[in-house]
Parts: sequence; C-alpha cells; structure tokens
Amino acid sequence: MAYKDKITTAAEAVKLVKSGDRVYIGTSSSFAYELLDALYDRKDELEDITLLCAMSITPCRMFDTDWEEGNPFRFNTFFLGAGERKGHMKHGMPYDYTSFHLSQIDLWVREIGKPDVSFLQVSPPDEDGMFCYGSAGICDNIYFVEETKRAVILESNTGSPYVYGQDNLISGDHEKVKAIIETDKNAPELMPDEIDEVSKQIAKIVVAEVPDGATIQLGLGKMSTAIGYDLTQRNDLGIFSELFSEPMAMLMKNGNVTNKCKGFMDGKSVFSFSAGTQEMYDFMDHNPDIYGAPFPFVNDARNIAKNRRMISINSAMAVNLFGEVIADSMGWHQQSAVGGQLDFVKGAQWSEGGKSIIALASTFTRNGELRSKINLQVGLGTCVTTPRSEVQYVATEYGCINIKNLIMHDRVRAIISLAHPQFRDQLTQEAKDYGLL
Repeated sequence: MAYKDKITTAAEAVKLVKSGDRVYIGTSSSFAYELLDALYDRKDELEDITLLCAMSITPCRMFDTDWEEGNPFRFNTFFLGAGERKGHMKHGMPYDYTSFHLSQIDLWVREIGKPDVSFLQVSPPDEDGMFCYGSAGICDNIYFVEETKRAVILESNTGSPYVYGQDNLISGDHEKVKAIIETDKNAPELMPDEIDEVSKQIAKIVVAEVPDGATIQLGLGKMSTAIGYDLTQRNDLGIFSELFSEPMAMLMKNGNVTNKCKGFMDGKSVFSFSAGTQEMYDFMDHNPDIYGAPFPFVNDARNIAKNRRMISINSAMAVNLFGEVIADSMGWHQQSAVGGQLDFVKGAQWSEGGKSIIALASTFTRNGELRSKINLQVGLGTCVTTPRSEVQYVATEYGCINIKNLIMHDRVRAIISLAHPQFRDQLTQEAKDYGLL
C-alpha cells in the first residue's frame, strides 16, 4: 500500500491498539502527542496498556490527569522526564523503570520494551517519500521499528525538523507502517532554563578548563545552559553530545563551533536527541552541519574517545566524600535516569586531551534552610550514578578539582574544599569520626 493510502485521522489510527498492548509513544521532543491524546480518548475501551516512553517535556492529558482505578495505562521508561515524573508523583500513574545506559538502548527496546505498536512523530516526507525521525527520534526509533510486532503509526508534523544522519529515515511504504496522520504544530518545546548567579559562577570556573579546539558534551538544566552560553569565549569548538541544546545552536550560529578540530566526524555537530524551542528545531532542519545518530553510536565510549580534547560536562544532585556522584535518584525516589553520564565520563577520559567534569552547586534550599549537596554519605535508598572509580573533575562555585589520582585522604579534603564554607567544619569532623581523615 502506498503511503498516501495510509493517511487517516488520529482517532482511526489508534484503533490499531488492542488491550494488552505495549505501545511506544516517543522520546523527548519526538513524542507523538496527537496520537497519544487519541489513545487517551479510548481509555474506557481498553485494558492493560503499557506506554513505552522517555523524557516527556510537554504537558498532555495522559500525564496530567489523576490516575484512577480502571485506568488501563501505565508507563515503562528508561528515563523519567517532566511528564513521567508528574504523571507518577502528582497524579499517581503507575510505572516501571529499568536502569540502562543510553548506549544500551537497543538492548532495552529488545529485552524490556517489546512494543506491539509504535507511535513515531516524524517530519513531513521528502521527495522520495521518506520521513525523518526528527529532533529526537533519531536516538532510538530505528530499534522500535525493528522490534514492533504489529503496527507502526507515523505522526507527520510540520514542526518536526528533517535532520541528516544515520538511521534517520523511514519510508511511508514500509511494511510495518499501517497508518499515517498529518499535523501542523510545533514540535514539543522545552524553554531555556533561567540561569541563576551560582550557575554563572560555576560556568566561569568550568569554562576555564575548556581549551580552544575542544569537543564538547553538555546535558540539560540551568548549569549546562550557563556553561554553554559562556563558551562564546572559546574558538573552533566541536560537538559530540547525546543532547543538542539551545546553547549549542547559539555557538554554531556565533561561529564558536566549527567542528574542524575533532579528529572524528570533522565538520559535523553530532548528537542523538534534542530538546529546545521551535527556533532551534528550525535551525536544525535540513542543516548539513548537524548529524543525528542513535544512542548506541553517539554514546559508545569508544566513539566518544575518538574526538580530540573531548570535554564531557554533566550535572549532579549530590556528591559524597568518596566522590560518588548522585544524578538520577534521591532517597527511594527515581528522579530521571542513569542516562548517558557514565558513557561520556569514560569516553572523555579516554580521549586525547579529554576531561570529564561533574558540575553542581554546593548547596540547595529546602523549607528556607540551606543544605549541602556535598555530604559524608548518600541518603538511604539513593543510588550512585557514577562510581568513585570513574569520576575525574568535580566542580562547584568554589573551584574545579581533579580528584581522579588522589589518595582517599586527599580526595576527601579536596571534596570538602568544594563544599559551602558553612558546612566544611562539620564535614571535616564527620570525616575524622569515620576514619576518612
């Protein structure tokens, strides 16, 4: 059947979903929200539906409505985004989570996801009838298509960018594509974070560690945003990053990114998924300098290491005195996911002239009380994201220190020096009490 004969409405397309199905609905800025809303309209007709998804960034009825007994939906994710967190924590939607590195997403799809039906938000077709997986679908859609048992449904959206790259296209004539809907909306947007003064201070400290000609990787959040915008001080930067973000688009437009010094995939800003404004997606659209590829390629530490002066910059929620990094859970609560942090921590350190930097504010405020993010130990139930044996540089507003080759006593002293002055005496005494100093 030709793809034009498969065009239908969202309400008709989601009739392909049956009770008991496992349905992939999207990743980050490539969620198929039109189809998801139509599926939600069928909630009284269906039973036992598992939604496979990750990093939802836009409000929708599925995650913004109180879950009630009889609601057929639960979700299974490899990375909790704002939507998934809200759906579970505020509205009680049940979920399953499995800890996987993003470099292993093909294994997750095959062994955990096992989709019966997949909803894919894609760009409008090119002259050959090929739809692009868009701003984020490049990271994993190839594996969902391969593993989908019964039906792939395309949500062709005019706001979704056509991104050049690897495994980035699907034909409307593909045998698994059973229906196509057409929409005219912005791609799911994530507005830039407001940058506070502490983040600006940390950005100055971290950027001092980044040389001209470096290849960079940045994550999401105000810390990474501040660092990205501060990189206008550097020249001939390259991009090899799981995330393509607003600061990266700005650095390309500004001429700070030339991608000519990487030594691997020179001339291309390489990424797996993106989250930002429609203006950023429009900049990505048919841009020959931007190259998207699946997580198992971009997050492969061996490929990361091929880039010269690879500087990996990731944030954290807490660090303990051993140097263990907490970035995806706190207590018994799953906040996000392991994601690609360890992939890039390892790959950057293998790179010629590379560095791995973990950046965090030294404190946070809860109920009006200032609290330290640097502590003797992690809280009960908290999982370690990056083990102490892998951590290299740690940065706060009080400095950036390479703790990799320090003996444990010196490492503890170094980490205490990165804490807020108000907590240093207490941390020093606790370290002595437990024989760390």
